[in-house]
Amino acid sequence: MSVFPDLCAIKLDSQASAIELFGLCQHENYALLLDSAAQTHENSAYDIIFRDPELVLSCKAGQLSVSAKSHLKLPPAPTSSAKLCEFAEQLNQLAGNYTGPSELPFQGGFAGAVGYDHGRSLEVIPECNVDTYQSPDAVLAYYSQALIIDRKNQTVWLLAPTHQRDELMTFWSQPTTTKEQEPFQLTSDWQSNMNKQQYTEKFHAVQHYLLAGDAYQINLAQRHSARYQGSDWQAYLKLREANSAPFSAFMRLPRSTFLSLSPERFLLTDADGRVETKPIKGTRPRFNDIKRDKASQQALLSSEKDRAENLMIVDLLRNDLSKNCQPNSIKTPSLFAIESFPAVHHLVSTVIGQLQPGRTALSLFNGAFPGGSITGAPKIRAMQIIEELEPHRRNIYCGSIGYFSQHGRSDTSITIRTLLAENGQLYCWAGGGLVADSAVDDEYQETKDKVSRILPVLTP
Repeated sequence: MSVFPDLCAIKLDSQASAIELFGLCQHENYALLLDSAAQTHENSAYDIIFRDPELVLSCKAGQLSVSAKSHLKLPPAPTSSAKLCEFAEQLNQLAGNYTGPSELPFQGGFAGAVGYDHGRSLEVIPECNVDTYQSPDAVLAYYSQALIIDRKNQTVWLLAPTHQRDELMTFWSQPTTTKEQEPFQLTSDWQSNMNKQQYTEKFHAVQHYLLAGDAYQINLAQRHSARYQGSDWQAYLKLREANSAPFSAFMRLPRSTFLSLSPERFLLTDADGRVETKPIKGTRPRFNDIKRDKASQQALLSSEKDRAENLMIVDLLRNDLSKNCQPNSIKTPSLFAIESFPAVHHLVSTVIGQLQPGRTALSLFNGAFPGGSITGAPKIRAMQIIEELEPHRRNIYCGSIGYFSQHGRSDTSITIRTLLAENGQLYCWAGGGLVADSAVDDEYQETKDKVSRILPVLTP
């Protein structure tokens, strides 16, 4: 029995960009843009715009709440946020019929953002820091309408409820000139929640845990914050221009907004159950001078320390994928590849697998969240130490943004290079994995390198 409407996909005659089209709805609650901003990156295949969801699942402080359109007749909802993915999967099975090209990546289903702190619902993590954010820990919405921009074939597809087809074609065919918005500007300087001395103290605390055998690697992050006024969408456009990131995203919620310039894929699944994850571990800065830039890239590629860090996380993710993948299906076709972005070079590996029968993209996500590349190893102990040492919670940072189509395909990011805007305050984080032979000055500088194309871009 279907609860959600039947859907159709129609090709639109539109030459507008995803940015221009999203401008028509960026002001709406739960409007979401998945933006393949890196024009030439291998993973920049689609831009997808979601709006006007049928229902919203929202988690905060361990509680799951449901907000749905009045005509929907839903099964009873769990109250625990630990059941978020399980309930979303149950609802995905109530999708209506889809009529359209089978190759489109999204054919109705869930999309949204799951913050790092949702991990508290999945694992036993101490409560050392008070939650001061208005933003939910996780929000997944069921979308029956989306605009899919196929970059390779240069086509635009409208996914729409069959009974709203004409209405939505009219909506997306209107001129894309946007209304005047208050210009974005910071009204204070950026401030970190730890200075160099405090970072150094926490670095040595991490070293103590590593040498005691508690963990092999621990990700330590600092949070920057500043007051702002004006349009957060304008802020995103500035950031996007300076950061060509393949997993960029913008999502507006009733009381907050996420602005993400992520270079990192978390999990990709296709309709046949094939799985891919691409962890990033290892960073060097970019330089305008070609020789210095090439030397920085080569230093990363030949670094035994960075390769060892990357391999630790590859092993962790292989273990995470094994919870839902078939035995012997997990392979590592690429180790230690270099991917270059405007601010930094990264060391990236690729792990693949095949889902077990009866397992889904949502069960895979639930079993692997949060991503190992931004926690450390072993994951749960690293998360416990992060909670002890970092002065504030992470919220959306180091979580994930993406979609889970009802036909089995999904694609999600790791929300690094990601900002939270709420209540006139902008938050931005930067961190890195620490191991026993890390050097404090190098690690502190790496956190600065990672936001070198973010904080200055928004500073007058």
